[in-house]
Amino acid sequence: MNWSEISVHTTQEAIEAVSNILQEAGASGVVIEDPEVLKREWQDTFGEIYQLSAKDYPSEGVIVKAYLLASDQIEQTVQQIEQAIQGLSAYGIEVGSGAVSLAEVQEEDWATAWKKYYKPVEVSERITITPTWENYVPEKENELIIELDPGMAFGTGTHPTTVMCIRALDEAISGDETVIDVGCGTGVLSIAAAKLGASSVRALDLDEVAVQSARTNVELNGTKNTVTVAQNNLLDGIDGPVDIIVANILAEVIALFVEDAARTLKPGGLFITSGIITQKEADVRAAMEKAGFRITDAHYMHDMYEKEDGSRYADTDRVAPPSIRDRSDIKSGWVCLIAQRKAE
Repeated sequence: MNWSEISVHTTQEAIEAVSNILQEAGASGVVIEDPEVLKREWQDTFGEIYQLSAKDYPSEGVIVKAYLLASDQIEQTVQQIEQAIQGLSAYGIEVGSGAVSLAEVQEEDWATAWKKYYKPVEVSERITITPTWENYVPEKENELIIELDPGMAFGTGTHPTTVMCIRALDEAISGDETVIDVGCGTGVLSIAAAKLGASSVRALDLDEVAVQSARTNVELNGTKNTVTVAQNNLLDGIDGPVDIIVANILAEVIALFVEDAARTLKPGGLFITSGIITQKEADVRAAMEKAGFRITDAHYMHDMYEKEDGSRYADTDRVAPPSIRDRSDIKSGWVCLIAQRKAE
């Protein structure tokens, strides 16, 4: 089944009126691409990490999109939409250019097209993440494979914050460590810890859907004997001591449980945290140091795998770009902090 995508370039003032015109033309709903969301302070329930790119939004104005079943009458429908939009000026509504464009979309693209962009990616010295539908053959002797079938609700494991956490785990785990993964999501960090040699891993998440996703992926990767998945609010009621705590969630959420992390870690244990934007780095550092941690290392990476000058890294479809280790080499991006609990 094919659909016609109708896009209208307009103003914020005209969003409601244009949306109404598209719905009267037969659309059951609309999609609004408004660059205003790039400035928004997002509120979250489960410590989600939002990754929005200015490239996905118009540089000015707003795009309102609607989808109608493709038909021989679509050109006539578009003309009627154009006339109705231009007529809004009579009601004192500024529509901007009001430009209307038409494109054809196949229904299967919405459900499956994203999969063709999800390929095996080497994310650390030892870890490669691959989708379950790829027949990936290891290319290195010590390569460890994580298979994920994330669906469309969770990540593919290649977000910069996830990559940096896996690299920190790769450096920290030598064998038999005990680990807690706070806000586990798909469970990718827990699976990585288990494959790297941790003796036991507790994967915790407040979201029931995340818990189920993590359990599925843990079993898929043959790590259920090492990884235990449970629904839990951060470290509430969790006892230690453990060697490593990893948390890939928001900076504000990390600050809520730094004292619990210190309580749960062994003296000298590591607290690996990401989901932190560079603008929040100082706040997280201060909270960790106040709770008795010493920052021992930091990884940085640009959003969307871009370099400082905005250009793209080569071959990021196969190998995740290198972490930036010098803070002066990055202005804005993501941070992964590695902190050690001070000995008592």
